[in-house]
Amino acid sequence: MVAELSAGKLNIKIFPTRPEMGQEAAVVVCEKIKKLLTVQDYINMIFAAAPSQNEFLAALVERTDIAWDRINAFHMDEYIGLPQNAPQRFGNFLRGKLFERVSFRSVNYIRGDAINPETECSRYAALLAQFPPDIVCMGIGENGHIAFNDPHVADFNDPQAVRIVDLDHECRQQQVNDGCFVTLEDVPTHAITLTIPALMAGRSVYCMVPGKNKAKGVNLTLNGVIDAQCPASVLRSHADAILFLDRDSSSLLKL
Repeated sequence: MVAELSAGKLNIKIFPTRPEMGQEAAVVVCEKIKKLLTVQDYINMIFAAAPSQNEFLAALVERTDIAWDRINAFHMDEYIGLPQNAPQRFGNFLRGKLFERVSFRSVNYIRGDAINPETECSRYAALLAQFPPDIVCMGIGENGHIAFNDPHVADFNDPQAVRIVDLDHECRQQQVNDGCFVTLEDVPTHAITLTIPALMAGRSVYCMVPGKNKAKGVNLTLNGVIDAQCPASVLRSHADAILFLDRDSSSLLKL
């Protein structure tokens, strides 16, 4: 049975299992894609790269009824300094899970190994200005971050669309907890991220958050103050956003 509730403007769907959550999220996102493509020549989508997105992405690539060649794809963050072929790079994660599994109109990677990261931020921001996001597919971090907007750097009114940030300890530890890196010392300390205003510029936002380790972040997102101490709390003010949870990630909520 699916439980449905709301917090502010945010709609919430809770599923018994992680696979059910991913499947239904893909169904809802694909319905939106089809609707938009009846009135637009192409659409622009931003994707998150994290193990929490696995079930959603797996369900998405199975959809042969989607005109992928009318979609421009972007991603929302990237480590600075990792080699181009490093499996931990978010572009490489999404390449294997999605970007090379279907035939997009274009795939636009953040270059975490750019010689000048500031210039790379400007380049990617210009792309987003040229192709404003219609759909944003994201997750929530253990500390409530969205993309790499950790609490100590998050700014709901950030004047930049893309910026360089330093990663806090909890965020970096999550990468170890997720099995992406062996030790904390292996995790880069800086990254390029889309800012909160850039993410919230998406006309529709879909947030997939499974797992017991996300329960605290989910509870803060839905029941805490809407401020940068829990960056994901901003979802409660978005006009068209849905949060998809499983039994584990919703375990601290009073339903």
